[in-house]
Amino acid sequence: MFKKILIANRGEIALRILRACRELGIKTVAVHSEADARALHVRFADEAVCIGPAAATKSYLNIPAIISAAEITAADALHPGYGFLSENAEFARICQKCNITFIGPSPEAMRAWGDKVTARENAARFGLPLLPGSAVLRDAAHAIEEAGRIGYPVILKASGGGGGRGMRIVRAASEMENNFAQATHEATTGFKNPDVFLEKFIERPKHIEFQVLADSHGGVWTLGERECSLQRRHQKVIEEAPSPALSAEKRQELGEVIRGAIRATGYRSLGTLEFIMDEDKNLYFLEMNTRVQVEHPVTEMATGLDLVALQIRAAAGEKIELPDTRPWGFRGHAIECRINAEDPKTFVPWPGLITEYHPAGGAGVRVDSGVYGGWRVPADYDSLIAKLIVHAPTRAEAIVRMRRALSEFIVGGIRTNIELHKQLLDNQEVIDGTMTTRTIENMLSAEKAKG
Repeated sequence: MFKKILIANRGEIALRILRACRELGIKTVAVHSEADARALHVRFADEAVCIGPAAATKSYLNIPAIISAAEITAADALHPGYGFLSENAEFARICQKCNITFIGPSPEAMRAWGDKVTARENAARFGLPLLPGSAVLRDAAHAIEEAGRIGYPVILKASGGGGGRGMRIVRAASEMENNFAQATHEATTGFKNPDVFLEKFIERPKHIEFQVLADSHGGVWTLGERECSLQRRHQKVIEEAPSPALSAEKRQELGEVIRGAIRATGYRSLGTLEFIMDEDKNLYFLEMNTRVQVEHPVTEMATGLDLVALQIRAAAGEKIELPDTRPWGFRGHAIECRINAEDPKTFVPWPGLITEYHPAGGAGVRVDSGVYGGWRVPADYDSLIAKLIVHAPTRAEAIVRMRRALSEFIVGGIRTNIELHKQLLDNQEVIDGTMTTRTIENMLSAEKAKG
């Protein structure tokens, strides 16, 4: 097992990793920007190193500074969390070259599954269902040609992208040229990769993802699915496990195909395969995230597993001792709400001083957060300040518990999206489990129309 892990991240995920390390008996190193000098992950770690000013490009994305911090503290492993450098294959290669274990997949596996076009090729090779789509597009004329073959509407996607950037819906050939230019520009600026491709666009999809874990001894597990349909501008807002739309038969059938694909490509670590479900409940592979997900706590609460500890143990070369259960059994139902520092009407980020902080508690409630009363939320990073997770025997009971937990979650001094979560849990589509990726957009549009 590792003796010391450097956590190359901030906020709630840095604290989450730190806690797992502490329970495994591993020393920790926190890196931080100048803006995060008083952050909780800095306070609780065994050692801390400042790696630069507030701007992420000069701190949390500064590879030489992070590697130097690992070397001067004699860290033998590095956990990247999510975001920042977590899916940067070159960073993983540099860690490898410096004899620092990167807690995640190999650079080769990251490239094979992290690039969307290559991932589609892998998916097709191993029998995962795919939406009609294209290879990398040469130009707008090629895009129009391919869209004619696939059939409108289509969606342009950045090959190396994620988080909704580099994505454009195109409903007619006349819209292609402008959308192609915008998508390639976003892909270039956001991911340093101008490649885009096309997929058939589903009008009212559900978004469902499967959690996988693999060790270096041939063990591969699919740990069930998460429902992530409640999104705004391609950003997830509420997640739950299991999905109310997926049958046990479909879970088992797709889980076996996924296991085969993961094993055949030699993938080792946590990972998440994302799918969309159409109106006829057909599932289609979208992409793979080669890291721990923001929403991993819902799987932890619904399975009783510590995914971060398992990820660390797999990276250390341990043989993971888990039952070879197919499909993995859930124990009840879990829901996660992402609490963001943002204006509830405009969704503009709302950094500032937290004057009061009272997270929810009680039976079946978990809060993952890196903030506290007196902490100033920086303007330099993502607006996520907390994840509120609940667990209950049934989905209906979990919804009731989440409503209760939201009602007692107090954040003073800044604005948050807590009211949006309350509205969503009263939405009939959410109550019925029939929500799609359009639900939030439709709800907000209806409210706007009412004035």
